Amino acid sequence: MLELPGDAALVPVNRDGRPVGVFVAAGGRVRYRRVVEPDQLVAAATGAFAVAALTAAVAVWSRRRPPSVGTVTMGPGGWVSLRGLPAPRLRPDDRPWWARLLRARRLVVDR
Repeated sequence: MLELPGDAALVPVNRDGRPVGVFVAAGGRVRYRRVVEPDQLVAAATGAFAVAALTAAVAVWSRRRPPSVGTVTMGPGGWVSLRGLPAPRLRPDDRPWWARLLRARRLVVDR
């Protein structure tokens, strides 16, 4: 117990050798004050930062983007026109040279 000038006294409270709070007796009243631990303060700040960063990342990720395909129109014969889209890449031709020369195609579909 620590005597303070006047009518006040402090009684520290320890748990496992670490201070966790203090009783303050002053003016005929007793109050308990918690000690702010730096570890808890850093953990709370880190948690708040992680939540804020995750919220910002989700907000950026979920933002509506313009469609990657332009106007889609249907032609008179049932064909589809995709305006504003680059032409698709051609598939590699894995046939031997003689099959390409004769323009031969496989009879069996590869799976």
